[in-house]
Amino acid sequence: MTVIRRLFFIFATLGMAQGAERPLNLILIVADDLGHETLGCNGGESYQTPHLDKLAANGLRFEHCYSQPICTPTRVQIMTGLYNDRNYTRFGELRRGEVTFAHLLKEKGYATAIAGKWQLGREKDSPQHFGFQQSLLWQHTRSGRMPKPEGKGVYDKRYENPYLERNGVPEDYTQGEYGPDLCAEFLCQFIDENKEKPFLVYYPMILTHCPFWPVPGGLGWNPQSPGSPTYKGEARYFGDMVHHMDKLVGRIVAQVERSGLSDRTVIIFTGDNGTDQPVVSQWRGIQVAGSKGQTIDDGCRVPLIVSAPGLKGRGECRDLVDFTDVLPTVCDLAGVSLDGKGKAFDGRSFAPQIRGGKGQVRDHTFCWYSRSGNFKKDLAVFARNKRYKLYRDGRFFDLANDRLEKNGLDDASLTDEQRKVLTRLQAVLDTRLKEVGR
Repeated sequence: MTVIRRLFFIFATLGMAQGAERPLNLILIVADDLGHETLGCNGGESYQTPHLDKLAANGLRFEHCYSQPICTPTRVQIMTGLYNDRNYTRFGELRRGEVTFAHLLKEKGYATAIAGKWQLGREKDSPQHFGFQQSLLWQHTRSGRMPKPEGKGVYDKRYENPYLERNGVPEDYTQGEYGPDLCAEFLCQFIDENKEKPFLVYYPMILTHCPFWPVPGGLGWNPQSPGSPTYKGEARYFGDMVHHMDKLVGRIVAQVERSGLSDRTVIIFTGDNGTDQPVVSQWRGIQVAGSKGQTIDDGCRVPLIVSAPGLKGRGECRDLVDFTDVLPTVCDLAGVSLDGKGKAFDGRSFAPQIRGGKGQVRDHTFCWYSRSGNFKKDLAVFARNKRYKLYRDGRFFDLANDRLEKNGLDDASLTDEQRKVLTRLQAVLDTRLKEVGR
């Protein structure tokens, strides 16, 4: 290591320890439809995830991270640091007046890029409008599907021979290319081209969303295929998709190392919601059925792993985290102040835990969930801590003994401690509902 790089490492480490402003690079990776139970480091027993297991072994792994039950609500929440009661409009859209973590880091001088799945607005300039200077995306300006020549149904075009958009310009691939690989290559190139300046990489992965379909080099792979002819595909391919997703994370980590950036790059990995419903996985000796779209833990509990230079909070963290916390954490690590930004964000930074401190630990999270944005039609509202969950309609569950929420606690049988928890969670719901006028 050169003298200059050794000095930089020392200063970066001090920055991690003291919270001082520093030019750390930030890489946020969000796998699609990947629940907590799928990773080996979390106790998963069904799939091979060696790169993520290694990242966790050398980093900080969170046991209690919770998303929204489905993709767009999560993506709106993670990018804005706000619960959905404050800014969610409809599926596939992020309101163009919202401030994102990309805006905030770009203002700080960061180079910014996004690759993978978009689903937040069809306007050509949508990624750039929300702060990303470079983009390679599926489902940006078009649906990402191709009508079948015979006129019945569509082929999904996110995987082999994909339909992508580079900075809003359509690109159609026909030579056996694989969409997730193209996105990873795009980001690796961006990392190397920007290694002399701080950068933000947001990688909302295309994998492991259905259709469950062959991956390059795997069983059934066909580089001439036009894509899956059905929406779900075949669940037997899910394991290969998880393994390929893990390899792409490894590719990003390897690029950081090749570019000489390991001592000044933070990598955060998570999933956007629980595993999809056809998939059943083995986890810590029990079977877990994918529950995407449901508000039970298996629909919302996701992995969270952080790798950072000078990491002091190595190991397992059992603090409660939700996706409003990502924006303030990214900004904290980048030295970006949220003071004077015109709104109060809902999240809390977990950067102190990464630095080895305690931080402002949550005693609850809140969920306002509607897939459609029609809050009179499909709204679910609840508050929870690590063990108990209270819904707006009064259902109260002990998740330690009722993970699937089959048997609500009866008010008459509550212990004194349970009654205290119920009172605290009811106060959270009352406050939020009063704020939004509902």
